[in-house]
Amino acid sequence: MLQRIKYFQAVVRNNSFSAAAAECNISQSAISQQVRPLENELGFALLVRQNRKFTITPAGEYFYKKSLILVNDYERICAEAMRLSGQEEKRLHIGYLNSYAGTEFYETLSKFTRLNPEVNIKVTGGSHEKLFYLLHSDAADLVFSDQRRVFSEEYVNLPLAAVPYKVLVAAGSHLAGLKFVSTEDLKNTPCILPVQEADVTEQDYFRNVLGIRSEFILADSMEQARLLVISGNGFMLQMGEGADAAGVVQRLALVRGGAPVAQNMCAFWKKDNPNIYAEKFAALLKEEFGEK
Repeated sequence: MLQRIKYFQAVVRNNSFSAAAAECNISQSAISQQVRPLENELGFALLVRQNRKFTITPAGEYFYKKSLILVNDYERICAEAMRLSGQEEKRLHIGYLNSYAGTEFYETLSKFTRLNPEVNIKVTGGSHEKLFYLLHSDAADLVFSDQRRVFSEEYVNLPLAAVPYKVLVAAGSHLAGLKFVSTEDLKNTPCILPVQEADVTEQDYFRNVLGIRSEFILADSMEQARLLVISGNGFMLQMGEGADAAGVVQRLALVRGGAPVAQNMCAFWKKDNPNIYAEKFAALLKEEFGEK
């Protein structure tokens, strides 16, 4: 019954059998066939079907809301019981590039969690070098990061997309009136980096590879970096389309020689990593980028 309840929740959440089927990775007919037996077992209708559309009944609405709490509690009970039993917990440690502002990673994380509720997920954000260290030292099972090295045979290197850099400036900045800027245009404006002072590798990359000529202002966190941008202290480089509050931050295209400056985003994991969930997460991430 539990799996049928989850399918029913997916149908209501997506307001669509087809979308729910895609989310659950089964066919539309299969998910429809799972909801009817649930109704028969419960003894009342959850949905009123009208051709390809449906409406939820009052009983279905009540059951849906209460079942969300039920399933949440059930999964937490199972996780705690497994811990007490001494069995090895199912875990996945993911490294995430904190300068990436797109939504693909978040959407993948959400979908993976729904499909694999038994897995305890840990996400660590950081710079490229921090993520490389986590992966190299086996502290992370998979990292979502940009490509700055030649692909190594030690890892599975999964290219996802070439993503253009965006220059974030305060909405009140004179630069906000432009649609794109070059590194030459930015040479007199400080570049804000959300890195620790000791992370000179990140500064070298921005200076020697991206061609940033201005001085750097180092921020202790991404939040502090964003506040520095909003308050007009400089600009910050990010990849991906973020969801900044309107009227606070302006995003400009970064160009070089008239062409956008882009970087390859990839998923990396060690070939000898026994964690099967790393590859599953990477497949969902690839799928998410393919839909954009």
